[in-house]
Parts: sequence; C-alpha cells; structure tokens
Amino acid sequence: MSLIAAAQVSKWYGQVIGLNDVTLSVPPGITGLLGPNGAGKSTFMKLVTGQLKPSKGRITVLGEPIWQNPDLYFRIGFCPEQDAFYERMTGLEWVTALVRLNGGGETAAIEAAKRALDMVDLSSAAHKKIGAYSKGMRQRVKMAQALAHEPELLILDEPLSGMDPIARRKTITLIREWGRSGRSVIVSSHILHEIEAMTANILLINQGRILAEGDVHQIRDLIDKHPHTVHIRAEQPRALAREFLASDHVLSLRFEADAVIVQTGKPDLFYAQLTALAASNDLGIIHEVTSPDDNLQAVFQYLVK
Repeated sequence: MSLIAAAQVSKWYGQVIGLNDVTLSVPPGITGLLGPNGAGKSTFMKLVTGQLKPSKGRITVLGEPIWQNPDLYFRIGFCPEQDAFYERMTGLEWVTALVRLNGGGETAAIEAAKRALDMVDLSSAAHKKIGAYSKGMRQRVKMAQALAHEPELLILDEPLSGMDPIARRKTITLIREWGRSGRSVIVSSHILHEIEAMTANILLINQGRILAEGDVHQIRDLIDKHPHTVHIRAEQPRALAREFLASDHVLSLRFEADAVIVQTGKPDLFYAQLTALAASNDLGIIHEVTSPDDNLQAVFQYLVK
C-alpha cells in the first residue's frame, strides 16, 4: 500500500498556483521532499495533513481520503515550518496539552510529553517557558508534539531550520532511527545534503510540479545526460590542461589561479584519465579534485532547466 497517493492534484490561491497537476505514490519509510523556497513543499504537506482541500484531484493518506477525515488525523504527526505557540506555557505544558487534545488522559499525556521531549533532547528545558526558547529549541519542541502520540506517519516541514550543527546531526540521526523502527516520515528541506543524510528516497519539486521521484542514486544517473564540470587544483594546472586537450571527451577548459576547470561529456573516462595522471606524478601533485556536478544539486538544476 502506498503511504501517500495523489492523482492529478492541484491547489491554487486565486491566481497563484501552489501545486500543479501532481500525480505520485509515496512508499512507506523515509521520503525526502526537496525543493527551493516557494517550490510548493508546504502546500503539499498541508494537503497531506488535511489542512487544505485540493482545488482539483484526489489525495489519500494511509489508504484513506485525508480531507475531512478526522479519524485519520490521530495517525499523523505534523511539525509545521511556522511557529504557533502559547509563549507563556512551558514546553512540557504545551506538548501535554496537545496530547490531551489528541484524546489522552492527563497522566498519560504528561508521560507521553516527557518521553517525546526526551527523544528530541529537550528534557532539560521542559519546564522553561517557550517564549525563552531559541529557534533551534522551538524546532525541537514542535517535533516533540508531532511524535508524542506515536503516529504511524510523521510529516516534518523544514525541521532542521534554525538548528545548530550538533542539533542538526542529532535530529538527522533521530529521523533515521524512526525509519528503522518502522515509522514512516516525510521530511522537507531546501538543503540537499541534509536529505541525502536521512534517506535515499526523494521527491524533487519546483514551481508546484514534481520533477522526479525515486531512489536518489537512480535520479543522479540523470546527471550523465549533461556535461560534468570538474575543478582540479594542482601544482601544474597548465601541463594537465595540455593532456586533457588531447582527449575527445573534454569539451572545454578554463583556468583559475592554481587550478584548471574542465567540462567533460564522459565523466567516467575523464576520472579514469585523471586517476592515472595523479598516480604517475609526471605532471606534479594534484592537490584537490571537486565537482559541483557530482551531487544532487546538479541533478536538481538540470531538471529545473
């Protein structure tokens, strides 16, 4: 069974199109929703959580229509991008209140809230007022309320926004652990390497359209349909350039201070040649090789074009 299925779903706000004729099927597990700001990620998540009604099309979650289906809401946890707190409540009071709204008794709600705050490493601030929380702490307390009632599906809209590097790493680890425990997660971000650290299953979205979906490694294969750019910082960049010019798979060359930047239409052949040159040491030391095209960012830019 698909976790989420959308059939020709569109959502518009007056003259503005938020989502445009989207058809997709999301499998159980962790799925990353990638796209720049304004791509339609939040609109998609609000449709999936039943906060918005599609202007056109049909969307089902956990096998059921989501719109006006409140029984299904109990099986979903949602961490929104925007903050909406009662600033004078403590983190524990706020999460407890939301668990009680989900049908839990007072004692059970307090225990569930404590467990959730502990999971997001916020137990030490449980009795502090939310108004005194940092941006990263606010993100974590939103995650705590999303998972406190142990939902089948977690939907996280830009959950790492505002977190420091250590908190980001812990949160990424936590999301991976949820996936391994059998919980399904939809997590959005405009920072591609963050999603790559969580899951290999992705959806690429831009201007309200799904550009690609599936395994990140399969999608990265699309990169071979357009030239790769390789930045080589070396002891003798001009000598390297003369070697590369003799190869028919090199499309263009340009120089920077101590580097040569090569564009190749056959990256596998080029990297084999570069490895051989580096091993021989005939043309000096190669200090660093980087490729802005050898990652998900390049695939995304290619698909947008």
